[in-house]
Amino acid sequence: MGIRKILTDKDPALHKVCKPVVNFDRKLHKLLDDMAETLAEANGVGLAAPQVGILRRVVIVDTGDEILELVNPTLVETSGEQTGAEGCLSVPGKYGLVTRPNVAKVKAQDRYGDWFEAEGEELIARCFCHELDHLDGIVYTQVMDRFLSDEELDEME
Repeated sequence: MGIRKILTDKDPALHKVCKPVVNFDRKLHKLLDDMAETLAEANGVGLAAPQVGILRRVVIVDTGDEILELVNPTLVETSGEQTGAEGCLSVPGKYGLVTRPNVAKVKAQDRYGDWFEAEGEELIARCFCHELDHLDGIVYTQVMDRFLSDEELDEME
C-alpha cells in the first residue's frame, strides 16, 4: 500500500467527470488500498479517486465502523435536509456552509464487482453526496452558500 498525493481544487483533474470502472482487478484493489491509507493519513472521512488523480468512479468513506468502498456508486434515495460546515481534503483549511440531504442511500459495487446498497445519516449522508459530487467534477465550493469564518467555526465546535 502507499499514500498518494491529494490534489488541490486548482488541479483540472478535480473538475472532470470520471469514467466507470470496468475492470475489477489488482489495479483497482491497489487503488482502494492506497486510498484507504491516504484517507487515514489525512484524517479525513471520505476520499474520491479524482482527488488522487485517478478519473474513475471510486470512493471510500470511513463510517467510523468500517471503510466503505464504493465503486461506480449512484445516489438512489435521499430524504430530509441538513445545512452545516463542510470541508474537503482538496480544499485544505477552508470550510463552507453547504446544504445536503440528511439521509442518503447509495448503490455501488465492491472491489470484486458485486452490487450492494449502503445508507447513511447526517455526516455519512453528507460524505456520500460530497464524494459522489467529486466523481462528476464538482467540488463543494461550487455548491456552498459561502465560506465560514474562523469565528463561526469556533462557535460550531
